[in-house]
Amino acid sequence: MTMEIYRGKRLSVERKIVTLPDGSTRERLVVHPGDAVAVLPIREDGCCYLVRQYRFSLDASIFEVPAGTIEMGETPLETARRELIEETGMQALTFIPRGYIHTTPGFTDERIHLFEAHGFTPSDAYHRDEDEVIELVRFPLAEVEAMIADGRINDAKTICLVHRCTRR
Repeated sequence: MTMEIYRGKRLSVERKIVTLPDGSTRERLVVHPGDAVAVLPIREDGCCYLVRQYRFSLDASIFEVPAGTIEMGETPLETARRELIEETGMQALTFIPRGYIHTTPGFTDERIHLFEAHGFTPSDAYHRDEDEVIELVRFPLAEVEAMIADGRINDAKTICLVHRCTRR
C-alpha cells in the first residue's frame, strides 16, 4: 500500500507499507526529490572550481561542487552543462561521466549523477538562479583533497566526486 502524503514543486513524500526480506511488514516514508547532477570543473593547471553556497537547512555557507536538479526531459549530461553555466558562468568542452551515488538510501531514492569537466570558456547563456547565494572559488585540487581530509569540506556529493576524479 502506498499513499502520497506531500507533493511540492521539487519533491514528493510517500507513506508505504513494505514487506522486508524476512517477510515482516513495516511502514516507511520515502522522499522522492528527483535525480540531480554534480560537476567537478578541473582546469589544465590542476586547479578546480567550487562554489561557496548558502544552504538554509544548515544556516551556513559551505564549499561544494556545482550541482542541481535534473529538469523534466533533460538527460544528466544536459543538466550538467546547464548547471555548470548557471553556477560558474562557464561552459566546458568535455564532460566525463563518473557514475552516480545514492545520497541517503535510508529514506530517499535520490541519485546524483557525477561528472568531471574540462576545457572552459565563458558562456553567453550565464544567469544565476535568483534564489541562490553563490560565490565561485578556485582551489588547487590537492587543497580540495586536504579540505576534505580535515573537515572543511563535508558535503557528501563533493567528497564522492572528488574521490572518483582523483582515484582513477
